[in-house]
Amino acid sequence: MGRGKIEIKRIENATNRQVTFSKRRGGLLKKANELAVLCDARVGVVIFSSTGKMFEYCSPTCSLRELIEHYQTVTNTHFEEINHDQQIFVEMTRMRNEMEKLDGGIRRFTGNDLSNLTLADINDLEQQLEFSVTKIRTRKHQLLNQQVDNLRRKEHILEDQNSFLCRMINENHQAAAMGGGDVKMVAEMAPVLSMLTAPASYYGGEESSSTALQLPPPLQHAVDAAAAAAGFRLQPTQPNLQDPGCSSSSFHAAAGHGLQLW
Repeated sequence: MGRGKIEIKRIENATNRQVTFSKRRGGLLKKANELAVLCDARVGVVIFSSTGKMFEYCSPTCSLRELIEHYQTVTNTHFEEINHDQQIFVEMTRMRNEMEKLDGGIRRFTGNDLSNLTLADINDLEQQLEFSVTKIRTRKHQLLNQQVDNLRRKEHILEDQNSFLCRMINENHQAAAMGGGDVKMVAEMAPVLSMLTAPASYYGGEESSSTALQLPPPLQHAVDAAAAAAGFRLQPTQPNLQDPGCSSSSFHAAAGHGLQLW
């Protein structure tokens, strides 16, 4: 029983169309090869699929270029050569048009050159601007929340340091009543003083190191008294304040800088 005839028209199903293309392409190239071998003919076949993929066949005795040149000689036709200058001019024209479109879009986003826009274009432009403003505000709130978290973290650290210093002073007062408590207080407060004189990055902020140590006057006098009783004295770590000839006014002017036990 023979095969039935099929209607020659485009196959709508993509899968069936691809299968049929592969089968018939192979058959066509096979027939071209048989014709070239059996009849000593010069055959050239070029096939482009629907996706743009190229398939070609040429007789073993020649090349496809030779066949094309022979075709041009026989038919007295010549393919137009590519003009590189013209191609560059076309590309420059395309890029210039694209740049003009971008410039026009920037002007419309800034509220200029709106006379040629229709109502639908203006509505689209408004929606785009509202979307952009929403994204900008979201990023702004993120940065503000980060800053607030850093300030709260720094506040907790300073509160803990303040509580520790107050506890040390109370313990020193109780020990002083019984005698010999100053040395113990200075030894226990040494880590706290080094932490207070740490750079601002220790707290997660960006403040200057000049504000790293700011003690109230009563607390400062208590620390000085404890250090003097223990045989220590607080000396500024700045090089220009370590000179023994520095005046007391210079010392108090540098009270905001780091201090070390000496």
